[in-house]
Amino acid sequence: MGLLTPAAFFLCLGYMVKRGELFSDMRRALPETGLNIQILLFNLVFTLPVIVLSATFLSNFWHSTGLVLFSPEEWEGWPVALVVLVAIVVGDFVGYWRHRFEHNSFMWPAHAVHHSDTEMTWLSLERFHPVNRLTTFAIDSSALLILGLPPYAVVANSLVRHYYGYFIHADLPWTYGKWNILFVSPAMHRWHHSADEVAYDSNFATVFGLWDWIFGTHYVPGPCDGPLGVSDDIGRTLWSQFSYAFRPKAYKRLWGKAPSRNVTPAE
Repeated sequence: MGLLTPAAFFLCLGYMVKRGELFSDMRRALPETGLNIQILLFNLVFTLPVIVLSATFLSNFWHSTGLVLFSPEEWEGWPVALVVLVAIVVGDFVGYWRHRFEHNSFMWPAHAVHHSDTEMTWLSLERFHPVNRLTTFAIDSSALLILGLPPYAVVANSLVRHYYGYFIHADLPWTYGKWNILFVSPAMHRWHHSADEVAYDSNFATVFGLWDWIFGTHYVPGPCDGPLGVSDDIGRTLWSQFSYAFRPKAYKRLWGKAPSRNVTPAE
């Protein structure tokens, strides 16, 4: 049921933008969409319970270390909207650097699964290796737990960044013009998934394009119409997608060889 609302929204939005072309695009993307749904169901059944259990562990761990900077009570005097904004800004800032780290030699094989979608749609957000899902949750949640943000702010951050993540993965040509310096547009994130070498290692933020602009990774020359994907040898089956992160050849960067993200772009 949780996918029906965004599915209806993107179907209507896609038809408004593309008209009749939408249905041919949907047919072309069907194999990749089917794989995205398989990965979504797997993570829902097997990865989500681990995340739920990890949430309690992480909360107890950070409080036991004494490193939590504020208690939830200290946030009570703040306006709710401001506390939520702090959570989203901090969450996106931490997410930016975590995402950059996912593109290094050690984290890339798990994250490459997300980039293997050659027909990016809003459901591409669900193509994540379980290991990548767990590390994303652990890193992003730890930052908010250390700040002692109240539960409602943590939940609001997750919802805003998750559903905005659907939006920036949608197959839309919008760039936001000059506003893409402040906010991530669908075209901006599509460049992040581009197979064109000129776009490699760019556009890591989810909500605020400002992080990419400040740290020199902002790249939006216009709509992204070129091929997407990676040159990594990742098959289009659930087993191939999940086993890739456990293959020694996936870590060839660690052995001093050229990064697979920077080899010949995928066809």
